[in-house]
Amino acid sequence: MAASSNFSSISRSGEKPYSLSVNPSKAPVCFSPKTLQKPSFVHRPSSCQPLSQAHKPAVVLSSKNPIAGVVSAGNADPDSGFVLSDHDEKPREECGVVGIYGDPEASRLCYLALHALQHRGQEGAGIVTVNNNVLQSITGVGLVSDVFNQSKLEQLPGDSAIGHVRYSTAGSSMLKNVQPFVAGYRFGSVGVAHNGNLVNYRALRAKLEDSGSIFNTSSDTEVVLHLIAISKARPFFLRIVDACEQLQGAYSMVFLTEDKLVAVRDPYGFRPLVMGRRSNGAVVFASETCALDLIEATYEREVYPGEVLVVDKDGVQSLCLMPHPEPKKCIFEHIYFSMPNSVVFGKSVYESRRAFGEILATEAPVDCDVVIAVPDSGVVAALGFAAKAGVAFQQGLIRSHYVGRTFIEPSQKIRDFGVKLKLSPVRAVLEGKRVVVVDDSIVRGTTSSKIVRLIKESGAKEVHMRIASPPIIASCYYGVDTPSPEELISNRMSVEEIREFIGCDSLAFLPINSMKKLYDEEAPNYCYACFTGNYPVLPTELKVKRVGDFVDDGLNGSIESIDGGWVQASRNQVAQKVASSS
Repeated sequence: MAASSNFSSISRSGEKPYSLSVNPSKAPVCFSPKTLQKPSFVHRPSSCQPLSQAHKPAVVLSSKNPIAGVVSAGNADPDSGFVLSDHDEKPREECGVVGIYGDPEASRLCYLALHALQHRGQEGAGIVTVNNNVLQSITGVGLVSDVFNQSKLEQLPGDSAIGHVRYSTAGSSMLKNVQPFVAGYRFGSVGVAHNGNLVNYRALRAKLEDSGSIFNTSSDTEVVLHLIAISKARPFFLRIVDACEQLQGAYSMVFLTEDKLVAVRDPYGFRPLVMGRRSNGAVVFASETCALDLIEATYEREVYPGEVLVVDKDGVQSLCLMPHPEPKKCIFEHIYFSMPNSVVFGKSVYESRRAFGEILATEAPVDCDVVIAVPDSGVVAALGFAAKAGVAFQQGLIRSHYVGRTFIEPSQKIRDFGVKLKLSPVRAVLEGKRVVVVDDSIVRGTTSSKIVRLIKESGAKEVHMRIASPPIIASCYYGVDTPSPEELISNRMSVEEIREFIGCDSLAFLPINSMKKLYDEEAPNYCYACFTGNYPVLPTELKVKRVGDFVDDGLNGSIESIDGGWVQASRNQVAQKVASSS
C-alpha cells in the first residue's frame, strides 16, 4: 500500500472548516496479520493484554505550568552579544532510526536512509550490520556523510543492518554515546538504536549499578541492553519485552541480533516508527516515510504503540508488548520535526502544516501586502496562510545552507551576526510593505526579535508574526530537547508581552482548540504536554544544564555543545514544584 494522506480537503464552509477526516479502518488494538507474512504470536481480537502485570498505569501531572527546571540559563536580551544559533532557539528531536532486513546492500541502503533522516540529528551517526553471525559496527561524530565513505561501507557487509542519527538529550555529545550500541551477552550479541527518552533512566541505572552492572556511556539507551542481558526470558525477543516493560517514557527502537531484526514502540507511541518493504522483499523500519521513499521501499504501516515486530527468515511476526492506554503521539512531529514529504502517524506532514497556516489566516487575519516564511520549517504554513488570506507568498528571507557549526566572529561587534549568517532579507520584497511572517514556533524569543529587526531594517512598514503552533510553556521529557520552563518565553510572558519583546506590530499563535479540531476524533491521541504542562507520563527526573556532564574524551567541543544532564528529583521536590506551578 503506498503512503497517502488521510487528510480530507479543507472545506471552505460548514461547521468544521478545518476537520481532518480519519481513516475509518483504524488499526486494531491487537494486531491483525493482514500485512504480515506469518500470524502474530499473540492474537487477542478484543484488546491487547499484557505479557506480564508489571506495567503500571501512568500518573498524569495536571497543572497550568510545568515542573520548573532547576537551573535557568540564557540571556534574554535581544541586543546581547551572545550569538544564538538556530539550534539554540528551536526544540531539537533526539534522533532517527533505521532497520533493514533481507537486502544484500543493507549497509548502503541504511546509509541512504540515514541521509533522509539527517534533520533528526546531526551530532553523530552509526551503522551496525551482521555478517557470518558477527555484528560489526561503525560510528562517528558528525553528519552521515562525515562518518561514512565507500571504504567504510565496504567494511559492513551483510543483508541486515540498523542505523542511527543522533542528537543527544540524555548523555553528553561524545563518541562513546553515538549509537547504535552493540553488546555481547551469554547467548550472543545484540545491537540497538533508540529514538526517544526514558523518564526513569536514572532510577533504572542506579538499580542496575547496585546489582553490579558497569556502564560505558551516559546514554539512557545502554540501560536497555543491561536489562536484556539480565533477563531470564526465552526466546530472545521475550528478553526485549521483559526489558521494555520496565521502561517509562518514549522509545521507538530497532534491535539487531545474529538472525533477527526487532522493532518496538512504547505503549503511548510518542515517537514515530514505520514499516515498509522493498521490491525484493526486504523489510525496512524507519522513523519517517521520507527514508523509505529514498531507498524505494513501499510504506505498509506504522509500528503500533506497544507492539513488537520480529523479522527473521520465517517472515514478520507481531506481538503485543503490553496494553497501551490512549496513544499520545508527539504533535511537534507535525509542527516542526518531520520532513514535509513524510507521512507521520498516518497523516501527511505537509497537509498538517498547510492547514495550520489556513487556521491562522482565518482566526488571526491582518491587512497585509505580502506573506513570507522563516525558512525552512515555516514555509508550508506560510503557503497555507497566503492562500487562505488571498495574499501573495514571496521569499522575503533567504536561508544560507552553507553555514557550518562554528564560525569566526568579527572582532568588532556586529548586531545579530548569527542570524544574519543564516537569514538574508530581500529588500525588494519587504520595502514599504505590510509583512506577515510565519514561523513554526517561538521558544526563547531571541531569534524572533532579531528576525523582526532585520525585516524592519530592510524597509518593511509593518511586521506581523504568525506562529503555526500554540505557545510552548513546558519542557518535553519524551525525546525532545527543550529549555527549562524559565527559558521558555511563553511560560513567562503573555502574548502581548512577547509581542513587545520581539518588536512586531501584531502577534498570534495557533489556538490549541483549533488545532485539536483539525484532527477531529484523532485529537485525543496526540501529546500536547509542551503546550499544557499535562504529562501523560509523569517526569520524575528533571533536566538541568550542568558543565559536569561534559567529559572530554579527546574530541573537539565547545561549552555550547554541553548536553542537558539529568538529576534525580525526590518526590517531595516534584510535589513542591507541581504545587508552586498550580
